[in-house]
Amino acid sequence: MVLLSLLGVVLIGCATEEKKEAKLQAQAKVTRADAEKIALSKAPGGSIKEGELEKEKGKLIWSFDIAMPSSTDIKEVQVDAITGEVVSVETETAAQEAKEKKGKAEDKK
Repeated sequence: MVLLSLLGVVLIGCATEEKKEAKLQAQAKVTRADAEKIALSKAPGGSIKEGELEKEKGKLIWSFDIAMPSSTDIKEVQVDAITGEVVSVETETAAQEAKEKKGKAEDKK
């Protein structure tokens, strides 16, 4: 019974997250595909590992983690979802990336 309750909470959380994402996408003027092209132009030869649309400091941002073929580091490129401008480009080590993921997972709980 407890397992079913827990499963229900997880499913509701996923549905809520999907609604939130859909709401943000409706506000974005730059599509994910266009934002990916812009981000990849800042990391030539890279491939997108992960991407999300989020509100950050009051701005709607496409944030992409880009794996580089010659390194274990990850480039994080943020693209303004309204203007298409690159907001920031940062290089993160694998350890920094893992720490960031752990923090986001804890925030979602």
